[in-house]
Parts: sequence; C-alpha cells; structure tokens
Amino acid sequence: MSDAVYQGGFTNPPQEAAHAFRATMQVMARPGTIETIKGGQAPTPVSSAAATLLLTLCDPDTGLFLAPGHDSQAMRDWVNFHTNAPLVSAEEADFALGSWQALQPLSAYKVGVPAYPDRAATLIVEMGSLTASGSKLSGPGIKESGALNLPEVAAFQANRTLFPLGFDCFFTAGDQIAALPRSTRVEEAA
Repeated sequence: MSDAVYQGGFTNPPQEAAHAFRATMQVMARPGTIETIKGGQAPTPVSSAAATLLLTLCDPDTGLFLAPGHDSQAMRDWVNFHTNAPLVSAEEADFALGSWQALQPLSAYKVGVPAYPDRAATLIVEMGSLTASGSKLSGPGIKESGALNLPEVAAFQANRTLFPLGFDCFFTAGDQIAALPRSTRVEEAA
C-alpha cells in the first residue's frame, strides 16, 4: 500500500464533516441547488466533492460500489483506510460512485421495498460541470421550478414513477455538489 492512501482525509474531521454533511443535506432538500464542499482528496479521477461525500456518508455499515473508471487499487485502498466501507457489487450497494455511463445499467441498483423505501441506493454521479440550467425540476423542496444539467432525462422520469421507491442521486464536479432525490419531477428543457 502506497503512502498516498493515508492522505486525502479531513484535516479537522469534526468541523469539515459537519460542514460537508450540512451542504449534502441542503442540496438533497433543495434539488437544483449547487453547493461547494471541501476536505477530501481521493485518487484520480475522483473529484474532491465526491471524495468529501464519501468521507461524510460512508462507514463500515454502508456498501460502496466503485464503477469502472473509478475502481482502482489506489481507490480501494483509500476507501478502506478512510471509511472502511465494504466494497460491494452494484446490486448490494448503498452508494455507487462513477460517471453516468459507467454506473449503467440503473436496474442493477436497489430501489427499496414498500415496507422500507429507504433501503435504496444513492448514486454519486461524477460530472464534467454542474450548472443550474438544462432540465426543469419541480416537486418537494423547489419553490416554483429549478434547473440542473442532468446527464439525461428519461432515466429520472422513469425513476420518479417508482416513488416512494427509487434511487437518489448526488452529482459532483470539482468541489461542487448537487442532488436529485427520487421525489423530484424532471422535464426536458424548454
């Protein structure tokens, strides 16, 4: 194991984790909102926002799937050292990290069951950039309407039809984060 695995964690864990957790909850509660989170630095190609998200949300009880392109020995070692989250298949994942293309097929992920809809996967989708433009968003947490540049629309529309079941998504780019809970309605940009 390389010495690099020991780097990239929070320098002040209580404070940085609290700030990251607050931003994480803020974007999930207000779909289309973009926040900045800092503190984590994982091996390439993982963004600092995704690394910070993993440090904040993953622990020994949360299974993590690393999609192709993000699954490397360096990343496996980093996850093991910093979070001790078990690395699992897509079908068993509580969290999944990768590009939109690499996370396919979406049917592989848990969507919960009627008695326990919270037992669904959360996808952490690495994006080139995040902008409050593009697909139109409406629903809980959105005053009138919002917008976010999503990788596609049809998959999120299909996911919404499963509500209260379905997966949730975080989108990361650089040190920015946004979210799309399964309760959000998505429409093509006008």
